Amino acid sequence: MSRVYNFSAGPAVLPEEVLKEAAEEMLDYKGCGMSVMEMSHRSKMFETIINEAEADLRELMNIPDNYKVLFLQGGASQQFAMIPMNLMKNGVADYIITGQWAKKAYKEACIYGNAKAVASSEDQTFSYIPDCSDLPIDEDADYVYICENNTIYGTKFKTLPNTKGKTLVSDVSSCFLSEPVDVTKYGVIYGGVQKNVGPAGVVIVIIREDLITEDVLPGTPTMLRYKTHADADSLYNTPPAYGIYICGKVFKWLKAQGGLEAMKERNEKKAKILYDFLDESRLFKGTVRKEDRSLMNVPFVTGNAELDAKFVKEAKAAGFENLKGHRSVGGMRASIYNAMPMEGVEKLVAFMKKFEEENL
Repeated sequence: MSRVYNFSAGPAVLPEEVLKEAAEEMLDYKGCGMSVMEMSHRSKMFETIINEAEADLRELMNIPDNYKVLFLQGGASQQFAMIPMNLMKNGVADYIITGQWAKKAYKEACIYGNAKAVASSEDQTFSYIPDCSDLPIDEDADYVYICENNTIYGTKFKTLPNTKGKTLVSDVSSCFLSEPVDVTKYGVIYGGVQKNVGPAGVVIVIIREDLITEDVLPGTPTMLRYKTHADADSLYNTPPAYGIYICGKVFKWLKAQGGLEAMKERNEKKAKILYDFLDESRLFKGTVRKEDRSLMNVPFVTGNAELDAKFVKEAKAAGFENLKGHRSVGGMRASIYNAMPMEGVEKLVAFMKKFEEENL
């Protein structure tokens, strides 16, 4: 069977070269006679895998020496608790609510201290990014939190908020490694890898060293302390070893593609093909304010729920998988991450044009 075009929001499409390489190494990794899946995380061989993965990620993102890279478990959702547990020294944090995940992170933080929603776009179903140039940042705020790319709603911060000197914490799960970032603008930048980097089960946390301390909220479990993992180089307990191995392969693939500048250029071209069609289509329309559109997640609707369902069904039959929108918003969504080839988007648009002609 030939591979489908997989527009899933996550777990999502991975580079075919990476999958083929992993398949070749499945039974015998580099002559060691076993799979990485079976390998001790304390072995020299795995140590090389995780160290190389970190080195390649540091090179790709130009991560400064005073930031730790942690390969953790629990997904982005576990970070919703870990962040306040480790960073809420004054017990105050400001949250910008631009979608479901930021909202969940905010609710979790409310358990641990005085979390405040300083801006929100919920009034228009999270279809835009609020103006964050002059927010009522609390003088005692330990950090300001954002979800930089909103997978469900298809919005993206093009300008980082003015945090008035406070530490910025950002969930970049669905835009991770899609374009260059200035890591120094963040105290913590983290993401679940299952959207743009690897298989589900790994979350990568890039955290400035001064934020990693013993001074955490009372009752914080050992496993939820950044210091625990930083001191042990992500090997305090058995890490998601196979997932880290695949992430490492994706980092090498990204380097071979020309790095994050090249990815940004390619992602902009891919997104333009789809957005240009949506802007001129008589049947389909995008749901996001133009200036806040994500390059990674593109939600769209016909305005008719029955027609939406028909489109998803016919698209699936034609080899376009996972185009149904998130259950909370309906409609359709095409996630066009790094590994989605240009031709996948071109063929989707051709299919949409045909569907439009047949259903108008």
